[in-house]
Amino acid sequence: MSLDVKDLVVMAGKTQLLGPLDVAVEPGEPLSILGETGAGKSLLAQAVMGTLPAGLSASGRITLGGRRLDDLPASEREALWGRHVAILPQEPWRALDPLMRGNEQVAESHAVVAGRPWDEARRRAEGDLSGLGLPGASHDAYPGVLSGGMAQRVAFAAATAAGATTLLADEPTKGLDDARRDDVVRLLRDVAEKGGILLCITHDVAVARALGGRVMILRQGEVVECGACETVLTAPQSAYGRALVEADPANWPSHGTMPGQSPVLVAENLSIARGGRTLVSGIDLSVGTGGRLAIAGPSGLGKSTLLDTLAGLIPPARGRVERRGEARKPLALQKLYQDPPSAFAPRVTLKTGFQDLVRRHRLDAARMSMLIERLGLSPALLERKPSAVSGGELQRLALARVLMLNPSVILADEPTSRLDPVTQRSVMEVIGEIHHEAEAAVILVTHNLTLAKRWAGTVVNLATLAAAKSAA
Repeated sequence: MSLDVKDLVVMAGKTQLLGPLDVAVEPGEPLSILGETGAGKSLLAQAVMGTLPAGLSASGRITLGGRRLDDLPASEREALWGRHVAILPQEPWRALDPLMRGNEQVAESHAVVAGRPWDEARRRAEGDLSGLGLPGASHDAYPGVLSGGMAQRVAFAAATAAGATTLLADEPTKGLDDARRDDVVRLLRDVAEKGGILLCITHDVAVARALGGRVMILRQGEVVECGACETVLTAPQSAYGRALVEADPANWPSHGTMPGQSPVLVAENLSIARGGRTLVSGIDLSVGTGGRLAIAGPSGLGKSTLLDTLAGLIPPARGRVERRGEARKPLALQKLYQDPPSAFAPRVTLKTGFQDLVRRHRLDAARMSMLIERLGLSPALLERKPSAVSGGELQRLALARVLMLNPSVILADEPTSRLDPVTQRSVMEVIGEIHHEAEAAVILVTHNLTLAKRWAGTVVNLATLAAAKSAA
């Protein structure tokens, strides 16, 4: 059985977004799709599943094991979901029911989709979540209180519970630290090693290397190059392929420490907590105007909770946070959220949302156009609703919205976790340029310690603080 896609074209009205594209994935040989944000990687997976957003249409031929999928009635196509073909969506919060506990959602897949008895389904769900490294206390948590990386692992467990032999994994490791990323890669590789079909969409070159098999690089909806993993990622033939491989944060220039001038945000002997549980204690930090500071550490350790505490969204468990000078003014402190879909109104176009922002705060509309262009985005994206653009594009639009308000402090929660390496580097350079021009302080949350050290210099490593607490 193989997955074959022939002459696939995805359209938004009269605008061609993807293709024509030919893709073949054989059992036991993973195919990794790399490419810039907005290249159409997720559209490929959605076209195969038959879940393209409203307003988009697909043409071409899609077959799985010789069976045509593209001309099946919707009910027959949906009957294959979970049992024969499964997708791990790019945004875990879109895939999970916010009103169901994580272990219940995984158990439901085992019981309803796979047809297992409920007692067995619940036991398997607990085993799945433990096997993905989720601590027992988080198994029965609601998705809204989980970190992005933890929610991604719950979504992975739910998507794979029924044993589908074809898995489409859309950015399955984004937001995960290296150790958790490697755990998920091993699970993905296991799908292929057992004779399954694995198509993995990723912006992480390290993931594609670890999976092996074949690699396809997309740009602007077209194939740039395709071939064996070791060939494409060792000696790429295209200019974009070379830029993609070379854009690893390890190759970025180091800016050294950048504490900034007069402090605008200070934390002393801070302890952070979520759900009544203390996560990390003894945090001291200070950042001044024009300064940079990074908060790093594994998924689930409290990076986003620390950012929420600094923003005043949740109170400290102990210690104090002081916002000085400019940071006390209305709108002066802005947070860039880790989950961009939750930051936009889902039922109005992006253009309407930006126009409302301009009117509400009497902003310069020309600055909006400048920022969108500077972040490498097409103005045409504004005509769509949030669900009709990629996660990476939506994250850059969220960044543009924050920058329009000219904040004195930017709290950036994983601003590049959804971006390909080339775009990631470009966006971080833009953040650096604009915050320098505006003399704004930036506190960056990232799971990538190398990126933190290269871009910010000063790093608060929560893993180190947590280890010190355990040793004490």
